[in-house]
Amino acid sequence: MALNEAARTHPSPISDPTSAEMHWSRWGDPAHAGPLADSAFALVDTFIGTSETPAVPSAEVRLSAPLADGLLAELAGIVGAEHVLTDHDSRLQRTRGKSTPDLLKLRAGDGTDSPDAVVRPGTHDEVVALIDWAVARHVAVVPFGGGTSVVGGLVARREGYAGVISLDLRRFDKLLEVDRTSMTVVLEPGLRGPAAEALLAAEGLTLGHFPQSFQYASIGGFAVTRSSGQSSAGYGRFDALVVGLKVATPQGTLELGNSPANAAGPDLRELVMGSEGAFGVVTAVRLRVRPLPQVTTYEAWRWASFADGAAAMRTLAQAGMLPTVLRLSDENETAINLAKPAEVGESGGDAGGCLMITGYEGTPEAVEAKRTAVTALLAGLGGDNQGADSGQAWADGRFHGPYLRDSLLDVGVLVETMETVTFWSNLDHVYTAVKDALVAALGEATLVLCHISHVYETGASLYFTVATKASAEPLPQWAVAKKAASDAMVHNGASITHHHAVGQDHKPWLAEEIGPVGVEMLRAVKERIDPTGVLNPGVLIP
Repeated sequence: MALNEAARTHPSPISDPTSAEMHWSRWGDPAHAGPLADSAFALVDTFIGTSETPAVPSAEVRLSAPLADGLLAELAGIVGAEHVLTDHDSRLQRTRGKSTPDLLKLRAGDGTDSPDAVVRPGTHDEVVALIDWAVARHVAVVPFGGGTSVVGGLVARREGYAGVISLDLRRFDKLLEVDRTSMTVVLEPGLRGPAAEALLAAEGLTLGHFPQSFQYASIGGFAVTRSSGQSSAGYGRFDALVVGLKVATPQGTLELGNSPANAAGPDLRELVMGSEGAFGVVTAVRLRVRPLPQVTTYEAWRWASFADGAAAMRTLAQAGMLPTVLRLSDENETAINLAKPAEVGESGGDAGGCLMITGYEGTPEAVEAKRTAVTALLAGLGGDNQGADSGQAWADGRFHGPYLRDSLLDVGVLVETMETVTFWSNLDHVYTAVKDALVAALGEATLVLCHISHVYETGASLYFTVATKASAEPLPQWAVAKKAASDAMVHNGASITHHHAVGQDHKPWLAEEIGPVGVEMLRAVKERIDPTGVLNPGVLIP
């Protein structure tokens, strides 16, 4: 993916490279979190039960041994000594991702999956040189963007390697090119979501990609996990935005995307998107962009049942009338107001039924036309318009949800999420099967919530949140539930993941989903492109 000679380069708005760091054992910035509200605590304590469960101090977390001095000196020769870090805090920050099992281990003081060094290259050539060095020294390389993986995507297999390094892409933080005629841009992979949107907003543009991890996840991470955001109904999944990629591999540089579409064999971009760093390290991404919307508005709707709301979503999708944002909470999620995390435990369930959010972006004329058409259709199907205030309340609390998990873990409540996707004709069957499997595995005092947030003409995703009293051994407790729910997904015709990716955690079910021939195809690519297996070993490939 050659860059235009006339490309405009802008510095990242994040001047302090540590400003986007997440807490080592919690989500995001603890300054934005707090203890459970009294109403939420009372609800959880009554239904599930609570007990104080604090994390150990960060200094007491046990890490792996730092990389050998000789290897560190060689790394310094490639990127500069100031960009090779082995201190406790730097390595702790790059240990695992943000799944509940990841956090439970860290909170208990287990950081043995830590990298042996954190290395921060600043150019594509430095990444190529680091991969060559890793092959020669047989050191595992874990690409690191925002650290938001919830599927074990940052936990490399250590056995047989001389060490593990975290290849931190934070210095790749620029907007490299703006092509207004084609409406594409080239972004570096280390840009976090807010920084990328700030750079684009200065150009009057947007990606429109806002997953719940938006505040901390990176452009490269979005690409290699095939991320999907809250506005997928209007803007599409992230993989639909990717036009081209530049990738450093053990076999050299791969450049993809010289046209908007072609028939030149299988689309190799798909091999990179979703590869989670197992086939190479992305160093630039060419993306479709849209004009920055002039108007953004949200509305809420109430439906008598989850089935009624899902049927309305299907009707919208198949009529080609999707708003920019479309989301439906089931009865449980609506009742405790998890659809609006800032109001959890309050009066969300007084009216009964299920809450739907619709959102519209664009010019005033386009927004009004789409809103009018969608409103007429939903009202005709029996929906009850709750107005813009309830819709805006959801938008205002959109990024607060992950903080609630930390507050629940603090009081001994095991909380985790999982998601899947299936065809409309199979949606209710999978919904019931997964809920039943989770309750059977965890016990009757288990709260299972669900919402639909990504829809297509042919089907939709289901996103589950699970809460139960943590046992004395919460990791094996959750492993049993995770297996039961994952079996229910795959054995009932759904995918193991819609947008969380595979990592380490989903590999057994990926193998079932794609079958033995699919497994061999993935293994063949891995063996040819990374024959020594240094790129994120243990991740993705069954």
